[in-house]
Amino acid sequence: MSHLLTIFEQHSYLILFLGILLELMAIPISGELLMSYAGYFVYQGKMNYALALLTAFISAGIGITATYWIGRAGGYKIIEKYGKYIHFGPEKYKKTAAWFERSGSKMLVFAYFITGVRHFTGYISGISKMPFPKFVMLAYTGAFLWAVSFISLGRALGPHWRDFHKFASKYMVFFIIAIAVLLVCFWVYRSYKNQIKDFFSRLIKRLIYRLKTIRATEIFLIFLTLVLIGMVILMLGLAQDYLYNDFAQFNEITEYMVDSSIYQSWMKGFLFFQSPYALGVIIAITSIYIWRKGRNRGIEFLLLLVAILGAKPFHDLIKEIFSYFGSLGFKGVFHSANFPDLNATYLIIIYGTCLFLLVRHSQKNYAPVLALLLALFLLMGIAVANIASNNVLSSDIVGGYVYGGVWIFFNFLLFEMLRLVLEKD
Repeated sequence: MSHLLTIFEQHSYLILFLGILLELMAIPISGELLMSYAGYFVYQGKMNYALALLTAFISAGIGITATYWIGRAGGYKIIEKYGKYIHFGPEKYKKTAAWFERSGSKMLVFAYFITGVRHFTGYISGISKMPFPKFVMLAYTGAFLWAVSFISLGRALGPHWRDFHKFASKYMVFFIIAIAVLLVCFWVYRSYKNQIKDFFSRLIKRLIYRLKTIRATEIFLIFLTLVLIGMVILMLGLAQDYLYNDFAQFNEITEYMVDSSIYQSWMKGFLFFQSPYALGVIIAITSIYIWRKGRNRGIEFLLLLVAILGAKPFHDLIKEIFSYFGSLGFKGVFHSANFPDLNATYLIIIYGTCLFLLVRHSQKNYAPVLALLLALFLLMGIAVANIASNNVLSSDIVGGYVYGGVWIFFNFLLFEMLRLVLEKD
């Protein structure tokens, strides 16, 4: 591939065209890498953006159309002659083709983004005798989205496109595993559909019966427990990445994207929401709301105080734990002294706790969803402004948000359990 990239510098459009064409003919060439590299050339001014997109789109269209007609011309004869040796005879093929006609054809739009799948969708479409107009509409739409995504990404990342590609490839294995699990689940469902339906029917009846015997607070406790477990798992993953200094590429790419593509001058206004004045206002509004509501005042005021006043001791405890692990053999590796960021920890604890208390007793079903979206938008804007204006590492901010999230969900669960105990008494 490195030799191919060297030739790419001299024959950019030709190599881009042939590389994508051959990959869709099932030749092991990375089309995403070539398109990202083309985007980098667009960034440098060596290629034209529109012409690069057109080249990738035409090449992908020709490649997948060729595989479609190959599959349509001779694919079924191969199945008739050799399918029985791989347990894929004509009868099973007909069932598969029927499913592909009903549902599988929709995968054509997204199959380009799945390594190992896009190479064969054209052949399968042809063998399945999918109507050519329908195939063209879906396949060409996917080809256009595929080309726009990776060429635009390479253009936006500029000199960091290769680092991003390596960073993304690191997690591709997890995506492939997830796809494999979904395929196995689908096969199991197809093979044991009636048994699975009976099992879940009985399970749902038992669950409904069980839910009728417990109150909404107990159901809420179960939800909080699951969220807390997920946050703790994420926290441990970040701790491992921090100790092994795996944040370098993440920080570099995030900082570049914020500076070149995301950050705008008006976003500096988000820094107001981390000022003592703004934090004081949201705490005051929450306190007034708790007092006026008149329900469980003591518990909710205590939750507010413990969550906020306990933020610094919790942050110090995390720092002490990292310091201890550092003494066990991690001293030689650079670590940010600011991980997890104390300011980010305070922000998610204060805003998260206040929004939780404000919507805790709301009768509107959409209130929690709106509160969550508002919190995400606000915290994301503050993070981008801090990365661009205050040179805070993105990994430190993410660490602060995650560790602060663990702290508030631990308190939510603890105080909901206390509320339940007091109500029973």
